[in-house]
Amino acid sequence: MRKARVLLAAAVIATTLTGGLFAASRNDTAEAAVGGVTFSDEFNGAAGPIDGSKWKFDIGGSGWGNNEQQYYTNSQSNVRVNGAGQLEITARRENPAGYQCHYGSCQYTSGRILTADKFSQTYGKFEARIKIPKGQGIWPAFWMLGGNNWPQTGEIDIMENVGKEPNTLYGTVHGPGYSGGASIGGNRVNGAPLGNDFHNYGVEWSPNLIRWFLDGSEYFRVTPSNLPGNWVFDHNFFMILNVAVGGYWPGYPDGSTQMPQTMLVDWVRVNAWNNDGGTTPPPSTGGTMLKSNFSGRCIDIPNGNASDGVRIQMWDCNGSGAQKWTFNSNGTLTALGKCFDPAGGALGNGTPIQLVTCNGNPVQRWTLSGQGDLVNISANRCVDIKDWNGGNGAQLQLWDCAGTSNQKWTKA
Repeated sequence: MRKARVLLAAAVIATTLTGGLFAASRNDTAEAAVGGVTFSDEFNGAAGPIDGSKWKFDIGGSGWGNNEQQYYTNSQSNVRVNGAGQLEITARRENPAGYQCHYGSCQYTSGRILTADKFSQTYGKFEARIKIPKGQGIWPAFWMLGGNNWPQTGEIDIMENVGKEPNTLYGTVHGPGYSGGASIGGNRVNGAPLGNDFHNYGVEWSPNLIRWFLDGSEYFRVTPSNLPGNWVFDHNFFMILNVAVGGYWPGYPDGSTQMPQTMLVDWVRVNAWNNDGGTTPPPSTGGTMLKSNFSGRCIDIPNGNASDGVRIQMWDCNGSGAQKWTFNSNGTLTALGKCFDPAGGALGNGTPIQLVTCNGNPVQRWTLSGQGDLVNISANRCVDIKDWNGGNGAQLQLWDCAGTSNQKWTKA
């Protein structure tokens, strides 16, 4: 949900078009290689409550930062599995229990469910098959948050629609310096109202790249270079489904708005992201050599010395443990139990690469792109053989990704 949205319609259009002009750089991104299913709710079974092991409720009528008019409840009148294999989230014009909203006695109820404290994940494919509700002032959404410190911890809006634009799908990111009315997003205008049928709404999210899809067709993508602030999309996010009523962006129900309005969700599925081109990731006890396309030598820990601060070098490939590197699910690259690390946590050109105890610092996250670039996610720079030295003992450094052979690597 686009929080604190106070912009006018023209500003919405300007933000959307600006976001839509951005194109990903192929030197510093990694396409999402979809792995196995990590979360699934098919909403099968008898009619009744949602699965409490997967979802919980947000409750209240605070306006949610957007001047929304509904009170979110945990009642099956607003959120239920319908017995026909679907989740129903229903907005109603009612106040059955004397609910108080930020503007006084509430006029509407609805539902908002989330996987916080149940399921969250970094990277992967997040998708749902949804038939959205319709009408002026109705605002359905399928989205994700990276924590409770908005916008610093990030927001990824997979699907938003406002009833006054029945054919338009919005996909957006929010973060520090680009939130609310300054968010970065794209849209797709469908040939018919989206609420006429079910559609698949999804994102594929990987280091330095998020792509949005409608029915399997990509319509927008974003990378760090597109954003006016820090990239904050390298940690776990949880999912949210809701139907809001009214707000600064969608406007408010009027005489044309028919109530109740129900969002039907056929399924929600999440797949893991694999950084090895889609094959099963190697076990943490395994590893693989990283061979330079330039010198034909492999990334090596000198003399197998796993002390903190040892500078990484190039050496003849020999299959030893000092050359076997594991890409881990948290983004780290490890060998001999230690992490591949930019010295001193620096991220600029010329920063040496060393071996250090893994410490959870985001600067220790790396990805090998489909083009063979070994990219530091925080720096958005490539691992580079210093001074084009093709011999044994050549040192490694961070440098702007240039697509040159001394920055290209192959698993061996």
